[in-house]
Amino acid sequence: MSNEAISVKDLSKKYGDRYALSHANFQVPLGTICGFVGPNGAGKTTTIRMLLGLITPTGGSGKVLDISISQPEKYLSFIGAMIEGPAFYPALTGSQNLRVLAKTGGFSINKIQSLLELVGLGDRAGSKYKTYSLGMKQRLGIAAALLPNPKVLILDEPTNGLDPAGIQEIRELLRKLADDGITVFVSSHLLSELEMISEYLVMLREGEVIFSGKTKDLLASTQPVIKVKTEHESDLKIVLEIAQLAGHASIIRGDEIFITADEKYGSELNKSAFSRGITLSAITPLRPSLEETFFEMTNQESEGQL
Repeated sequence: MSNEAISVKDLSKKYGDRYALSHANFQVPLGTICGFVGPNGAGKTTTIRMLLGLITPTGGSGKVLDISISQPEKYLSFIGAMIEGPAFYPALTGSQNLRVLAKTGGFSINKIQSLLELVGLGDRAGSKYKTYSLGMKQRLGIAAALLPNPKVLILDEPTNGLDPAGIQEIRELLRKLADDGITVFVSSHLLSELEMISEYLVMLREGEVIFSGKTKDLLASTQPVIKVKTEHESDLKIVLEIAQLAGHASIIRGDEIFITADEKYGSELNKSAFSRGITLSAITPLRPSLEETFFEMTNQESEGQL
């Protein structure tokens, strides 16, 4: 068996004259959290549906656990999935809902309470689903996806609509599942959240893969920036000139200068400024965020989320 939980080659899905997914190529290593990133309509759900055998590709190929996606019946028993939000009976309790799903799917009912404990709903197992908060409903959905004791967990927008506390709960849960050896493939348009937990990323834009690989490699490929403050605001233009003459793109924003340069340049700049009688009160290396990197790659303006 290979070390890949998911792999696709030239995978495509076309509706009429439009490609929902065009010649996608990517791999998801076993035992990792892989973020599946892209704006709404980028092709994330289409891809997930093909991986689960719900729709047929127009072209290309793919494998899940080394089995072709043309034969989903051979691997679906090892897959847990939650797409487009969980659906449960409002009048049944969390435990009862899982029991119904377990019996329908032929899964053991003996692990229901332990799954509820795992997702943080152990003390609400007897509460009706309609009394659950949105975050609790999402966590119950993940518990349902874990009923098959899956090797791979595929989640489509599991934090959609959640407040910051709910998002953090889901993030911690996914990290715990990955630590237990489950491969987690999670799609989202919330880049800041995926940056915190994803070791690997697949980035989509308009149906095309624009990046596939380690998160740290993507962030390392972006241009480094240092932020500089001067003791006197009147010195900003002189420091800007020093940096630009040294060949570094620079811009003044408010009372700070942002310089495209490695953090090592900070000491050189400090010496140059000091020789001109200028004191730098702060030199701060900035690590580009995943969101900033995405928008730099796609030439879009950041609005906090995709």
